Amino acid sequence: MTEIITIDKGACSTGERELVAEYPLKLVVDDRELTTLIASPHQLDYLVTGFLRLQGLIETKEDLLLMGICKNDGEAQVRIRGDLPEQLRPVLTSGCGGGISFNLPSATTVAPSAVRYSFVQMQQAMAQLNQLAEAYSIHGGIHSAGISDGEKILLHAEDLGRHNTLDRIAGEALQKGIDLQGRLLVTSGRISSEMAGKSSQLGIAVLASRTSPTDMAVQLCEQAGMTMVGYLRGERCEVYCHPERLNIGENHG
Repeated sequence: MTEIITIDKGACSTGERELVAEYPLKLVVDDRELTTLIASPHQLDYLVTGFLRLQGLIETKEDLLLMGICKNDGEAQVRIRGDLPEQLRPVLTSGCGGGISFNLPSATTVAPSAVRYSFVQMQQAMAQLNQLAEAYSIHGGIHSAGISDGEKILLHAEDLGRHNTLDRIAGEALQKGIDLQGRLLVTSGRISSEMAGKSSQLGIAVLASRTSPTDMAVQLCEQAGMTMVGYLRGERCEVYCHPERLNIGENHG
């Protein structure tokens, strides 16, 4: 806990505040230092697995031959099936803390699905995610994301970086064999092109945020055939592309 002084309407008081933990994890793959991930210090195996998956370095759980994480040293040692590309050019993304990607965001076409989501289902998914995001009520500054089937949250993740939440979900889904095709993804943070690209890789049908998307994120969703929803708050939201995946105006999908 950190001692703080609170100023409220000109009056000062002292107290304590639990701050968000910022944890650097050096990622070493096949004896090559790949990058350092800046993340929250929990469930790092999901984070590493999802990062490798969404960078195209592994496709299945079996491609991950070995993974050892030493929290004291802040290092993850990984061996994967196949060879790493000789040239890996890191790209600084718009993720919190400056995310790193080895691939520029691109659209992966999302397969057609008979599933449609109503506004109420999106609204309820966001409410469920808020209930699960207990860390936010303690110290703030934590992003959250969740996968819903329209009835309940199947997976959820929290991290100081909004892009890390998708890596964590991708890693947990791969390790547990959970198919994300056609699902609804709700997130607390702004949707960047990186997040839109990662969501399309996972087969997400509808991507919804409490806040705004970037222009490039909307373009990627348009190309991928993925519905983009922003400002999902209270009784209102904004739909930016592919409304055909929604049952607009209906109470149930």
